[in-house]
Amino acid sequence: MSAITYDELARVLADAGSGIEAAEAHGCLSGALCAERDFKASEWALELLPESDASAWPAGTLEVLEQALSDAREALSGDDLSFEPLLPHDGVAIRERVLALAAWCSGFLYGIGRSGGPRTLPGDLVEISGDFAEISRAALGHEEGGEESERDYAELVEFVRASVQLAWEELRARRAHDAGAPSRPH
Repeated sequence: MSAITYDELARVLADAGSGIEAAEAHGCLSGALCAERDFKASEWALELLPESDASAWPAGTLEVLEQALSDAREALSGDDLSFEPLLPHDGVAIRERVLALAAWCSGFLYGIGRSGGPRTLPGDLVEISGDFAEISRAALGHEEGGEESERDYAELVEFVRASVQLAWEELRARRAHDAGAPSRPH
């Protein structure tokens, strides 16, 4: 199966009745993968979907979520630093992309916070969490837009991408330690 796109994840979530946007969902996934060794698509699905009974989900829902998780884990753990936050494509209005990036950062903070609050984060991650909290409130004014906004947006996306890669590295020891810890009850 090929890499899951933003539009595909959005469609699957909408079809399953989720009130969570694709960007926020992918942010949550990315944060949880950084912080937790054994985060599973089934756990993610229970957080995203209104029905806790998997038999009520539309056909293929869990498979798409599993593929999205696999895509993100592979990109984060690879040596090529290929991770990208799943966001709307560049043809979407800048205002919508900024809101999606804000939702992505909010989701990431939730995902990484599942295993403890910001005080438990090592190194630069406390500062990065603060930056992501600021980005999660981002929006464009009515008069804003154009080339400068596009450039600023691209810089923010790159900052987020690089910060998530840093979070993955900084939390490597925590994930390794969690390998020997008993599973959390769900």
